[in-house]
Amino acid sequence: MSGILAGKRILVTGVLTESSIAFQAAKVAQNEGAEVILTGFGRLSLVERIAKRLPKEAPVIELDVTNKEHLDGLADKIRAHQGEDARLDGIVHSIAFGPQGAFNFLAADWEDVGTAVHVSAYSYKALAMACLPLMGNGGALVGLTFDAQIAWPKYDWMGVAKAALESTNRYLARDLGPKGIRCNLVSAGPIKSMAAKSIPGFEELADVWNHRAPIGWELTDPEPAGRGVVGLLSDFFPRTTGEIVHVDGGVHMMGA
Repeated sequence: MSGILAGKRILVTGVLTESSIAFQAAKVAQNEGAEVILTGFGRLSLVERIAKRLPKEAPVIELDVTNKEHLDGLADKIRAHQGEDARLDGIVHSIAFGPQGAFNFLAADWEDVGTAVHVSAYSYKALAMACLPLMGNGGALVGLTFDAQIAWPKYDWMGVAKAALESTNRYLARDLGPKGIRCNLVSAGPIKSMAAKSIPGFEELADVWNHRAPIGWELTDPEPAGRGVVGLLSDFFPRTTGEIVHVDGGVHMMGA
């Protein structure tokens, strides 16, 4: 199959519904020639059903990124699907979570904040290290962020967690660059996904895009962000690392 990811093997985390950016990234990756493996946690049967809606059904591996045993066994589970020539050419980190308490900045306690940072930021490094044995030929990591330069309404400690993710990306780019691995993020605008339903005041946050996106933004269309992810997974950016590519309709550049 031809395409910008022809022959590449990609691991995609965070697929839960067709409205997720991760699903669109997996779909576009397959259409561009990649072999895709998905991970899921909690609602594994749901992820397995969603996997059947891809152009080609993808295998699903259970992965809790806060579980050391899951991380330690991830490479072997991938080998079980791919065989003796197992490898990864790219990884998509689309994992974030904040307890309800993390969405009240002044009232949040460390337990809630720590969970948000662990799941949403530290897991990016943990996932990279778990997959490193399969990336001997180099490759690309791509994570998903929500522009952490701004103190967004209602986003609170999740915004801090995304700032930690963006910093983690830069340090990973520094340390994995000598191994030929590029690390970049896609900063997407708000998407009406299942994850968005857990954010109190999401509509108020998303309303910024109705007034500020110069090229427009569709809250129900995750495909542009998915395409951005696939672009960074491809070889079209061979010397780009430690970057954040904004796929947000231009809101990030509009200033205060």
